[in-house]
Amino acid sequence: MLRAPHEWVVRKRDGRFVPFELSRIQNAISNAFRAELNLADGQPLEADVLNDVASVLKSVADDVAPLASQTNGVDVERIQDLVEMGLMSLGQYRVARRYIIYRAEHAKMRAIRGEAALIETRPAIHVVLDDGTRVPFDPRRVEKRLEEAARGLEEFVDVKSLADDVLRSVFDGISIGEIYRTQILAARSRIERDPAFDVVAARLMLNVIYKEVLGATPDARSLPKLHHDQFEHYVIDGIRAGRLSPELRRFDLERLAKAMEPKRDAQFHYLGLQAIYDRYLLHVGGRRIETPQYFWMRVAMGVALQEESREERAIEFYEMLSSFRFTSATPTLFNSGTPHPQLSSCYLSTVSDDLGHIFKVIADNAVLSKWAGGLGNDWTNIRATNAHIHGTNGRSQGVIPFLKVVNDAAVAVNQGGKRKGAVCSYLETWHLDIEEFLDLRKNTGDDRRRTHDMHTANWIPDLFMKRVRQNGSWTLFSPDEVSDLHDLYGKAFEERYVEYERLADAGEMLLFRRVSAAELWRKMLTRLFETGHPWITFKDPSNLRSPQDHVGVVHSSNLCTEILLNTSADETAVCNLGSINLAAHVVDGQLDLERLRATVKVAVRMLDNVIDINYYPTPEAANSNRRHRPIGLGLMGFQDALCKLRISFASEQAVEFADQSMEAISHAAILASATLAAERGAYGSYAGSKWQRGLLPIDTLDLLEAERGEQVPVQREGTLDWNVVRKAVAESGMRNSNVLAIAPTATISTIIGVSQSIEPAYKHLYAKSNLSGEFTQVNEILVAELKELGLWDAQMLDELKYFDGTLQNIGRIPLELRRRFLTAFEIEPKWLIECAARRQKWIDQGQSLNLYMAEPNGRKMQDMYFMAWEKGLKTTYYLRSLAATQVEKSTLDVNRFGVQPKWMKNRSSSSDIEIERSDETSSAVSAACRLDDPTCESCQ
Repeated sequence: MLRAPHEWVVRKRDGRFVPFELSRIQNAISNAFRAELNLADGQPLEADVLNDVASVLKSVADDVAPLASQTNGVDVERIQDLVEMGLMSLGQYRVARRYIIYRAEHAKMRAIRGEAALIETRPAIHVVLDDGTRVPFDPRRVEKRLEEAARGLEEFVDVKSLADDVLRSVFDGISIGEIYRTQILAARSRIERDPAFDVVAARLMLNVIYKEVLGATPDARSLPKLHHDQFEHYVIDGIRAGRLSPELRRFDLERLAKAMEPKRDAQFHYLGLQAIYDRYLLHVGGRRIETPQYFWMRVAMGVALQEESREERAIEFYEMLSSFRFTSATPTLFNSGTPHPQLSSCYLSTVSDDLGHIFKVIADNAVLSKWAGGLGNDWTNIRATNAHIHGTNGRSQGVIPFLKVVNDAAVAVNQGGKRKGAVCSYLETWHLDIEEFLDLRKNTGDDRRRTHDMHTANWIPDLFMKRVRQNGSWTLFSPDEVSDLHDLYGKAFEERYVEYERLADAGEMLLFRRVSAAELWRKMLTRLFETGHPWITFKDPSNLRSPQDHVGVVHSSNLCTEILLNTSADETAVCNLGSINLAAHVVDGQLDLERLRATVKVAVRMLDNVIDINYYPTPEAANSNRRHRPIGLGLMGFQDALCKLRISFASEQAVEFADQSMEAISHAAILASATLAAERGAYGSYAGSKWQRGLLPIDTLDLLEAERGEQVPVQREGTLDWNVVRKAVAESGMRNSNVLAIAPTATISTIIGVSQSIEPAYKHLYAKSNLSGEFTQVNEILVAELKELGLWDAQMLDELKYFDGTLQNIGRIPLELRRRFLTAFEIEPKWLIECAARRQKWIDQGQSLNLYMAEPNGRKMQDMYFMAWEKGLKTTYYLRSLAATQVEKSTLDVNRFGVQPKWMKNRSSSSDIEIERSDETSSAVSAACRLDDPTCESCQ
């Protein structure tokens, strides 16, 4: 007599008998369909798919009935065979294939776990230890490590699923390191599903670091003691290996070891840990010798070397760094506390019209680049093509061939093997070779006159912008005939330039060419549209607002367009950078001014210390930096701060916050420099500076307005008491000639897990590429808000993927949320410029200001760059378009989501392009600079 269905039994592979459960077969079939349809676990199936699942279930149940009702039951493998046949009988061959793969993978995992059958007495998989010993693989160790990494996150993290992913990748002879990497990859690949997986990946990464540095993977209770005990060994071993400066041995290492907080390692996101592991943590023979907290303390010690109370200051500096309130720039992080403390970020030089000096600057570039310096060269002095050479009575080849040499030198000498060498060359708009200069980054033409790896920038006087607006003419000259133009700006430049034009008309100039200013401007925008270069930077506001107008001229900016310092044949300008994490200073819905002042005070001291400790590769750099002592304090996490304040970037509130936050930083920084001057003395060239003349950055907007002869439409009001600052500067002077500059912060913001610099959110879900690999990133703040609304699920993730990380076409997200979480390409450029203009009034140097356009065209670009100039900005940086790296979405069902907005399709409106187009331009988006280029200095 046959048994009733509830009495049916299944014979397991190990001989056990268990009740027959049709629901388990239903789950397996449903998951096979989900795998084929690329649906997330648990995502509902469509009605027609559910019908097919039901049909297979009925077929299996009918075939199993006479077998499962017998005393000895039915074999589990037989049930799975019946499922395969049922799927194929319905014509679902691809789903059947998925099911077959599923069976094979689970068979492999059973073999790994030693569960295949009773006759198996040992697993077939072995692990190779560091000494070459082979030991049986224990899957429970993998599961235990993953469980520890997911502790407290069980609501969001399915440890068994993670473990299954790892086991699928295990092979006989796998190493311990490969197992660790596989675990991290399994967690990393799920970060897009929930930020909890980022925490898991970070914890697993920390285990790798601890094992490598400390020789063990301690738990939370044993970590502090082990971390403390190993610190002195780290310093001694580092000194012995030549990685650390012997000076570090003079610190009270016991006191510093006690001051460190290993628990702060938990603040890191996975990508930050991966970045410092790959490029910042010191290593000996490929083995890292410092934990993240050793790293921060090493930087702090290196910057505190010359302090009288060195331990006290090192601990103070460590507190700022390890709490993510302030971060020094990459060269300082690379080299602080090492035998070669080249801690400065940027070097600017002016090239003289002399063959010896030309090649001296190229050689200097190589030496400066070796120690991780970013370079800016001013080439305006070099005589133009066909200019007379008095020594040989020949004709010059102009500036272009020399720039080709600069390009190749930058490629040949990278930055200490850690990132590519990078240089930007600047040329003023009146130079006779300017049109060839604009073509340097083109992919067509004579390759001997192309520089595919070097950045370029236009150094534009106000007079040119006025001529463009007036549709007037513009005259190009050779510098050897108009040598004083290079050092003139404002009204003095205008008067002398007009005089040279009169001399040219009178036949008293040997070389010149007259062009339409509007046509030259159009060509500038065209090349920017096509190649991303040259960048648009402005000579007059950079000089008229410079505090150091009494001792020289600003001839260019740096690699990232935020540094504006005087240069000459005798002085290579140097700047030392660091950035405030603005988001860390938004507390309880407002900017915490006291916390910000405290951070800025310590940061300015750290940056000033760098000047005296720094290793200077050239005497010109040493002379300049020690005489003027410029620093560049900037900020990052601006977008994160707006999110915490629930403010949209595209709003007046964002503009006001940009104004008020920069005012607070400027106020605190200038006061801190004046306080340092009272302690240590003013910088060498202070006398006669704008500081000494009572002019703060806010006061210099009026100077620009007067020289330009037209209004600079930026409101001047502030919210703080500036009389305190003015009094301190008047009494003590300034320790630093320049104090403020906003750098890109691409890597240091990644390290501490905040948005870059003053950038808007690129996308809310995107694939980020850098030298550590490619990583999917998701906006954690957005996810948290969507969770509060009950909207974060697998479907939302798919919609974010389909719409390339933007919210505007996802109707179930509330409108208020969509307005707040705009991405860079959904924000009108005017908001970026308005925010930048409000900041610029408080800044003595400049900003790395990227501008974003989803569909660039001539009219929009014209309006955008003219607005930047009229608002008094000193420089702009990249014109950004959509990145080539996008989240993989080929697996999505595109019919579920409707139509993408036009700008997301990587096409521009050809009818709206008003700038000149060449045959190499396929679209605006493909031509302009792309984000997240792992070979680009700004993305490092």
